Amino acid sequence: MDLGGRPVLRDVHLAIAAGEFVGLLGPNGAGKTTLLRCMLGLVRPRSGRVLVGGRPVRPGAAAIGYVPQRHEFTWDFPISVEQAVLAGRTGRIGLLRRPGVADWRAVGEALERVRLSDLRRRPVGELSGGQRQRVLVARALAVRPEVLLLDEPYTGLDMPTQELLGELFSTLAQEYAVLMATHDLPAAMHDCDRLVLLNRTVIADGRPADLRERQVWMNTFEVGERSHLFTMLGLDPVMLDTETAVA
Repeated sequence: MDLGGRPVLRDVHLAIAAGEFVGLLGPNGAGKTTLLRCMLGLVRPRSGRVLVGGRPVRPGAAAIGYVPQRHEFTWDFPISVEQAVLAGRTGRIGLLRRPGVADWRAVGEALERVRLSDLRRRPVGELSGGQRQRVLVARALAVRPEVLLLDEPYTGLDMPTQELLGELFSTLAQEYAVLMATHDLPAAMHDCDRLVLLNRTVIADGRPADLRERQVWMNTFEVGERSHLFTMLGLDPVMLDTETAVA
């Protein structure tokens, strides 16, 4: 896959099934955002295909629910929580049509799934960071997708809020295929049942408990063997040889 004539991703083979919560990890510039955009049909790969339920993805496809980073949403716009969630169905409703009973029912179900029904009338500008994140999740669920893509959902949130969201995502993964791009490695190790390490290609793919080899993390994040990264991951630090160190 190229952007501006420069190769960004190559040989990426990735399959995600309903019931999986998959973390997509890699350094800045690894191609995580490009991969998400490709899955959304916004970037066309030079070769290969993106399929959901055996069908090719097209831009705006309802089969995929996308949860963007919070800063990509205009929170000072004067709309309520339920209106923000309803906006997720614009592609289905159409710009010049009024929402029908089915649309409002989908909004209500989505708000109930993220436990925001009691705040449906509240202006989005009055919400906390965690509540705003749940609004974006509800907006994605309102299209009744098969796949959920989460882009850095934990950024800027405190630990209790991250834990609540992690529980929500794990619950949703029982029904949907969930792929989360994140820089929060400890949260991904804790919450996800599978990790994909990406740096322009897939370096490793497996359960967190199986990804204990330092080399795959070193190759992915391009760090040395004494990087603080391993402390974050809960891996044992490299011990210096005493005689070598003294000499």
